[in-house]
Amino acid sequence: MTMSTALLTDHYELTMLQAALRSGAAQRRAVFEVFARHLPGGRRYGVVAGVGRVLDELEHFRFGDEELTYLREHQVVDESTLAFLADYRFTGSVHGYREGDLYFPASPILVVEGTFAEAVLLETLILSILNHDCAIASAASRMANAAGARPLIEMGSRRTHERAAVAAARAAYLAGFSSTSNLMAGHAYGVPTAGTAAHAFTLLHDSEKEAFEAQIASLGPGTTLLVDTYDVPEAVRTAVELAGPKLGAVRIDSGDLAAAAQEVREQLDALGAFDTRILVTSDLDEYAIAALAAAPVDGYGVGTSLVTGSGVPTAALVYKLVARETASGAMEPVAKRSVGKPSRGGRKQAYRLLDEQGHADTELITTSGTVPPGGIPLLHELVRDGRVTGREPLEAARTRHREAIALLPQDALHLGRGYAAIPTEFA
Repeated sequence: MTMSTALLTDHYELTMLQAALRSGAAQRRAVFEVFARHLPGGRRYGVVAGVGRVLDELEHFRFGDEELTYLREHQVVDESTLAFLADYRFTGSVHGYREGDLYFPASPILVVEGTFAEAVLLETLILSILNHDCAIASAASRMANAAGARPLIEMGSRRTHERAAVAAARAAYLAGFSSTSNLMAGHAYGVPTAGTAAHAFTLLHDSEKEAFEAQIASLGPGTTLLVDTYDVPEAVRTAVELAGPKLGAVRIDSGDLAAAAQEVREQLDALGAFDTRILVTSDLDEYAIAALAAAPVDGYGVGTSLVTGSGVPTAALVYKLVARETASGAMEPVAKRSVGKPSRGGRKQAYRLLDEQGHADTELITTSGTVPPGGIPLLHELVRDGRVTGREPLEAARTRHREAIALLPQDALHLGRGYAAIPTEFA
């Protein structure tokens, strides 16, 4: 039985519901919007990720007996609110940017429409997913751009929450990583998995040679041997001696990776192992990967930095009411005017405009309903009348991301702090 996601929320979502039910405003139509006021960390673009997970969790947002009993026993809400929650079903609509696409300041990456009662309860669940996954995907994209054609494996499961690790692997794959060490990500989302052995496997055996022999006997000569447990040159020599020139790869996990890779490449070539690849790990981030661009490295493994968003672990997304039904039944824009935290009222549409060379030029946000000539629509139907309509394969998001990155101006890929790659304009 699938676990309910209804309690993956904040206490005040339910107290707002209770008060709105009492005032009579709970059934007013409302439009909520997810957006970022800025791109965290001086980054030049953000990557949309987690939309598919939002759709999955939305289908399980139900208050069953267990959830209702908890709320009653802890006196979170009153009995009339519990009765409402017992029958809760989201029957509204959701439109959003597709996964893998890019976003910029004020991009309305998700628009939720329904009654206030239905839509307000989804705030925390939606933000917790999108803030995490967009942050991870945005970091992963920078790493993939820095790596160029060299593959990246996500291997950060041991550096984050066990469930966050699965979501991080999914987001990283969407944004350009080629595989993950996390088996649950492979099982749940079809992300390719990879992995061979850690230092513990070498230390277990009486000698490095015995460890390599056991691994080759089990996994074949195409395996990847970890060569920095003791002495790297000796390990490389032993590895080629045992596996022959068809040794798949060696992995270096410590020291000056650029210098070590150069020395290992020269040694492998001297031993006739011209096709043996060199993989490097050890606290890599996009800057370290970029610094290794000239080194004879064939692939990277990234852990801690990836699953923590490379220093920016949240996308700073917010979920704000932008339109509501008045007492007369008409819809009107609403916006907060808080100092430093303003929002723009009105149900939005979003388009990406291209310049004459076909590069992304402007993110155009409009409340007028006017469709700009040549504008690429960014909001797509995801949920209609409470039913998911916009689910798609993860591979589609991966392809979309490559295409979106290709449309950016070249300076958008710079790793240094800067302004958004394209401006956001309103009409």
